[in-house]
Amino acid sequence: MKKVNSHTEEILSAGFGGQGIMFMGKLFAEAGLAALRHVTWMPSYGAEVRGGTAYSMTKISKKEIASCVIINPTVLIVMNKPSLVKYEANVVPGGILISNKSMIDEGAKRKDIEVVNIPMTEIASKLGNVRCANMVAAGVLVKRSKMITLRNMVAALKDALKGKEELFLLNKKALETGYRF
Repeated sequence: MKKVNSHTEEILSAGFGGQGIMFMGKLFAEAGLAALRHVTWMPSYGAEVRGGTAYSMTKISKKEIASCVIINPTVLIVMNKPSLVKYEANVVPGGILISNKSMIDEGAKRKDIEVVNIPMTEIASKLGNVRCANMVAAGVLVKRSKMITLRNMVAALKDALKGKEELFLLNKKALETGYRF
């Protein structure tokens, strides 16, 4: 199994349809482009989109990327328990696991990775909309990222939500809240 390197972040985000997994992965890619990095983004949907399984693979690198497939992520974001169970073992030693404590009642079993267990859904609800829990997760990742900055992420978010100012402001607040966590 490979170890974390400083040239590439391999981000696997997983949850169920409707949690903003694809949106979050695409934003990571856009923020990586804004940081002048090489990026790939590959979404994957289950049989049913909303409510079915969903995961997204995003690579951000200082070097050219040969494949968009991620087997052993350096960062794993899990929004629900089935995703934790399915992907925890795949995180590289020294990697990061960011989990949604609001929907996962048990902690990670790994001791060789950094675990950030944050009540994303609860925080998002207090901000006014549970659907921005993905941006809370994104903020947690950006704080620990070697490839993208908060400024790049906010710029990507603003571009993605152009013309939807209220939605942009809510998601920006969620992103910043996760970043401060």
